[in-house]
Amino acid sequence: MAAPAIADALAHSVKRWCAGATGIRAAAQLSGGASQETWSFVIERPDGDIAAILRRSPPGYGSVSGRAAGLDAEAELMRLAYDAGVPSPRVLHVLSDDDQLGAGFIMQKVEGETIPRKILRDAEFADARPKLARQIGTILAGLHGIDRAALPALRTISSTEEIGLLRDDYRAMQWPRPVFELALRWLADHDPGASKNITLVHGDFRHGNLIIGPEGVRAVLDWELAHLGDPMEDLGWVCVNSWRFGEIDKPVGGLGSREEMFAGYQEAGGTVDPDRVKFWEVMGTLRWGIMCCGMMQRFRLGPDHSMERAMIGRRSSETEIDLLRLLAPRG
Repeated sequence: MAAPAIADALAHSVKRWCAGATGIRAAAQLSGGASQETWSFVIERPDGDIAAILRRSPPGYGSVSGRAAGLDAEAELMRLAYDAGVPSPRVLHVLSDDDQLGAGFIMQKVEGETIPRKILRDAEFADARPKLARQIGTILAGLHGIDRAALPALRTISSTEEIGLLRDDYRAMQWPRPVFELALRWLADHDPGASKNITLVHGDFRHGNLIIGPEGVRAVLDWELAHLGDPMEDLGWVCVNSWRFGEIDKPVGGLGSREEMFAGYQEAGGTVDPDRVKFWEVMGTLRWGIMCCGMMQRFRLGPDHSMERAMIGRRSSETEIDLLRLLAPRG
C-alpha cells in the first residue's frame, strides 16, 4: 500500500477511535519489508496533536517467523508493561478489519535515541550513561514481574529446547565452524535445565530496542520475540559483546558492569543467578553468530545481494572470538 493509501486509511481509522481527531498528516514509512512495516504520522486534534507510530503486517502476510509472538500479543504486552510502570510506548489502538490496514497496532511516539554510537559517545547522554546499567536491571525486574496470569498466549521455551533449535539452525546451513561446535558442546554440558522461576522474557532486550533520553531509558521496543522462560535469558542477552560497540570492558551494552545491572535487578525485587546469566550470554553469543551466518548465506545464495546482509554476515567471525573468550578456563 502506497503512502497516500496508508494516509487515507489512517485518517479513516483515527476518526473512529480517537476523540476529536480530524485527520492525520506527515505519514512516512520508517522501515518495512513484505511482512512488517513501521510508519510514523501525526494525529490532528483541536485539543492537541498526537505523534504516533503504526506497526502493521499488511493484509495477506503473517508473522515474520515461527518465533514471533504476533502483533496482537505485542500490543497487549506493551499495554501490560505500561500499566506496570515498565517504560513502554502507550498503545492507542489495536487494528481491526474495519481499519483496512492489516494486523497491527498504533502507539504514541516516544522521542529519544536508539542508535548505540550516539548513546555511547554523544555529550547529550553523558549524565545518563553511568546510570543505565543499573536502570536496565531495574526495568528487567519490573518486566519479569508482570503477572503471568494476565499475559496473552505465548510460547514457552527452555534452555534445552533453545540449544536444540540453535543446533538445527546451524546444521541446516551446512557450514562447519569449529568454534560453534565447541559452543554447542559447552552449552549441552552446562545446560541448567528448566528454571524454577518461569516469567515473561522480552527476548531481544538490547541497544536498538531501547529509546534513550538524557535522563535514561524512556521506552522498551520490539516485543516481537517475547515468550515465557528463564528471566536470566534477558540479562545474558544484553551482555553479549556484539552490543557493546567497542566498550568491551562494560558488559551491559557498553554502558556498565554486570554487578551494576544485578544491583538494580535485586533492588527492584528480582533474584539473580550469575551462572545462568553466563549460560545465556554464551547462548546469545552463539545465537547471534548463527544469525550472522544466515545473513551471509542469504547474501551469497539469494536474489537480493544486499551489502547490509554481507556486512552483518562477516560479523560471525567476531562472535567466534567472543565465544573463545567466554569459554576459556579462568585461572
